[in-house]
Amino acid sequence: MSSRFELAQLNIASMKAPLESPVMADFVANLEPINALAERSPGFIWRLQDEAGDATAIRPFGAEVLVNLSVWRDVASLTDFAYRSDHAQMLRRRREWFERLSAMHQVLWWVPEGHRPSMEEGARRLAHLRERGPTPEAFTFRQSFLAPDQARPIATFAETGAE
Repeated sequence: MSSRFELAQLNIASMKAPLESPVMADFVANLEPINALAERSPGFIWRLQDEAGDATAIRPFGAEVLVNLSVWRDVASLTDFAYRSDHAQMLRRRREWFERLSAMHQVLWWVPEGHRPSMEEGARRLAHLRERGPTPEAFTFRQSFLAPDQARPIATFAETGAE
């Protein structure tokens, strides 16, 4: 059954050094190919970009914090890209380029089909997840929720016709 909702995701990462530094060179060299891979991936819908075609100049969380904001068809599509494509190799290397964050650094949430979330919306969802843990409004890969039009309430005993 198709949904009238799409999956938004925001993740943030605190750089160990400025983008221009040798420490970040391999990360920067892989930005364009990984973004292109995302755009070719089944289920990809949209990603936040600046004039350079990535989001490295957008820094609402601080000068050293990079953001990634995108929209996907569903959790399975994003999971396949993030953990089962060449992107997974970059994830394995993230400690070379980014500090370990003690707080949640990624959030998922459902948006109406066609909606493109703002950075402010993503920041609110991340704050919600950090404050309340996973809920249908802000969740994680580990504890995700169905799209609002996919969730089905469990029938009560009276509704089943059982006696």
